[in-house]
Amino acid sequence: MAEIVLGLGTSHSPQLSLAPDTWPLHAENDKRNPNLYGLDGKPHTYDEVLSVVDPSMEKQLDPVLWQKRYDACQVGIATVSEKLANANVDAVIVIGDDQGEVFQEDNFPAMAIYWGDTILNVPDGLQAPLKRAAWAYGLEKKEYPVATELASHMIDSLMEQQFDIAHSRYFKEGQGMGHAFNFVYTRIMQDKLIPMVPVMLNTYFPPNQPTPERSYRLGQAIRKAVESWDNNQRVAVIASGGLSHFVINEEIDQRVIKSLENKDTESLFSLPREHISSGSSEIRNWVAAAGATEHLDFKLIDYAPCYRSPAGTGCAMGFGAWS
Repeated sequence: MAEIVLGLGTSHSPQLSLAPDTWPLHAENDKRNPNLYGLDGKPHTYDEVLSVVDPSMEKQLDPVLWQKRYDACQVGIATVSEKLANANVDAVIVIGDDQGEVFQEDNFPAMAIYWGDTILNVPDGLQAPLKRAAWAYGLEKKEYPVATELASHMIDSLMEQQFDIAHSRYFKEGQGMGHAFNFVYTRIMQDKLIPMVPVMLNTYFPPNQPTPERSYRLGQAIRKAVESWDNNQRVAVIASGGLSHFVINEEIDQRVIKSLENKDTESLFSLPREHISSGSSEIRNWVAAAGATEHLDFKLIDYAPCYRSPAGTGCAMGFGAWS
């Protein structure tokens, strides 16, 4: 049978791939965001978030600290990449979210698996915030390898396990994979490409976001699917995205990290929904990966809250491994 031998978690924010002196440019997007979920869990404008920010936030905007955190993130990415390379796996299941890159409101599944023979990267389709860091998501229009047989088996198994999973064998004209997936191919795999099963969770957009518990149960079902595959392959699972953003919430991040370390599923299941909305919703990808790797132990590689504005906006970067 196949076996999940490794789990990894990595942020995929454009801020990871932008030198710190450009972070204020990225923060300009925050100023135009009318739905920044503040520390109270409610949507606000930038000015509203700024009006209640702790004065100590100024300490987070030190260029020296920015460089230190940026450097730590590069080590985090390199460590995740190294662990994947050293695991000698045959396939990688990546759990990420689609942010309107493939699915639109005419048909937006809660969960979907891509199982085409290859998957296309279309750099021209990158959204505005991603364009500044385009190199991190692949600069060429290019086909990447898909673990098609495993993906097909997973779809069959998940249906048997009462998961009404959506599927896709190709994208519409002009579309390519979302940035949650091309980041893994480009910055994590680099030139050592491994066939991928892209699992797309609708973490972002109401009304059909999977709950944390449903996300975890999906992960458990993915592990069962892998282990029922009559193929002697080694498989890794990667959670792509997170942690809290666009307003950084270190309290929620630390709760998630400790819950993963302690295998505290009740804490994960009861995460306040208002604090895992918008960008922070990608935490659900980590919860799903935890379900798929509950036979392994989680260890944090690094956590870096990369603030980029006086309002406390930015992205809290996380890197971790289940082994």
